Amino acid sequence: MSAQPPVLYESQLSSADIEALRAAVAALERQSFAGRVARLAGRRMGLVSRPLPPQLQEMAGLAAQKALTTALRVALSSLEGAPPGDTTRFHRRLAALTGGVGGAVGLASLPVELPLSTTIMLRSIADIARSHGENLRNPETGLACLEVFALGGHAGDNMLEGGYLAVRGLLAKSVSDAARYVATRGVSQEAGPALVRLVGQLSARFGVVVSQKVAAQAVPIIGAVSGAAINLAFTEHFQTLARGHFAVRRLERIYNPALVRAQYARIAREEGYWDAPLNA
Repeated sequence: MSAQPPVLYESQLSSADIEALRAAVAALERQSFAGRVARLAGRRMGLVSRPLPPQLQEMAGLAAQKALTTALRVALSSLEGAPPGDTTRFHRRLAALTGGVGGAVGLASLPVELPLSTTIMLRSIADIARSHGENLRNPETGLACLEVFALGGHAGDNMLEGGYLAVRGLLAKSVSDAARYVATRGVSQEAGPALVRLVGQLSARFGVVVSQKVAAQAVPIIGAVSGAAINLAFTEHFQTLARGHFAVRRLERIYNPALVRAQYARIAREEGYWDAPLNA
């Protein structure tokens, strides 16, 4: 009779860490950006999930690529200088301000507004990373901060089976190659092939949420919901993902990462996040 694989029990993680993991699963699997916007303007905003016209889709994709290229430069060079302490509210206000300006100018401002908003969000994500014990001097932490922008593409058919763990699995080799490249070539070589490849993968998924943001700003029935409110929802979405992401990474430093991921998968299935539609 063949030996059965060992069973993983909750007792292998402390009860406090099980609850922290449960909160991380909820943060990473429960709510889409489209769902956040729908709460702002009612169920009619389900239109946000519809495909954009090709011209706007191309604009969103190019803006996402430009934004993450700018964010990469910041992630590898200046995150250490981010002020300590909880700055999430400050960054939300900044993002709302840039969104309000963008809303006043219109969608033509996206190529300028999105890199600025993304950099503001990145600094907030770095603050969250530090609060979970990450070392901002380490370029690998900067890349982990950038990973957060690939975690937000919860959008129907774009959502991978296995959610957060599947996305991290897809990105693992590219992140590892990029970290190795930075370690040997230095942070000034952001145009290196490993980093370009990683930015391409990240921006493909980030572009899903950017497209939803553009769609929300382009829908006439949005009424009183301003560009500032949309950008605030955009920022809060990625801050929530960052808290979940860095909570999981913290637990992976304490326990066997395979154990943490197995427990994550168990919780996600128990809560129905991988079997039931996302809240929207």
